[in-house]
Amino acid sequence: MTDVLLVTGGGRGIGAAIVRMAAARGYAVCFSYVRDDDAAAALMDTLRATGAAVQAVRGDVFDETDVAALFERCETALGPVTALVANAGITGRIGPFAALDRAVLRRTVDVNVIAPMLCAQEALRRWEARGHAGRIVNVSSVAATLGAPGEYVHYAATKAAVEAFTVGLAKEVAASGVRVNAVSPGTVATEIHAAGGDPDRPRRVASRIPMGRVGEADEIAGAVLWLLGPEASYVTGAVLRVSGGL
Repeated sequence: MTDVLLVTGGGRGIGAAIVRMAAARGYAVCFSYVRDDDAAAALMDTLRATGAAVQAVRGDVFDETDVAALFERCETALGPVTALVANAGITGRIGPFAALDRAVLRRTVDVNVIAPMLCAQEALRRWEARGHAGRIVNVSSVAATLGAPGEYVHYAATKAAVEAFTVGLAKEVAASGVRVNAVSPGTVATEIHAAGGDPDRPRRVASRIPMGRVGEADEIAGAVLWLLGPEASYVTGAVLRVSGGL
């Protein structure tokens, strides 16, 4: 049976790198995105040209209806989902916590915490009904332990929640054969910094990183694919830091 991987937030950045690498390794891949139709279509067209089975679905993954529809569309196009990567995430504007707008705080919690929980629920219910032991990888951030003071404390808090969720859920479902892990990236050269209002952030923070550079999206994708694969068959409840030493 073909492995069918569902990646949330897969249209750009780390998510797109995961989609590309998974497709290259033989997964059928469905990915969600929120608004950038052009980027999603370009990624899908590029991969389909190589013979990969890929499907893009637009929707907000913190909405229960959209999550159910995402799984339905994925399974109609590619077959039953066997693995999930909860990658969708936002930071909001970089700045002091006291100045954070409540609507941005609410949206960050919805996207970074509620969405992966809803997606995991949907996957687990389907796997239980089919008697399938799937795999989940949540994408966290080293901000979860560093705190991100002066930049996005609220984002760091949501990623700490993701890591606690990963550990607890992994223990809860381990006996059923489902594995749940997380990857915790450091600073990576993607569009997320520009979206947060500081496109120069990767260059600015590189000197703080023991390895002296920021990461690349493919380096994070490689860690995610390892956790999904058979080499990690005895790994669950792990939070794998991919951060250049931070």
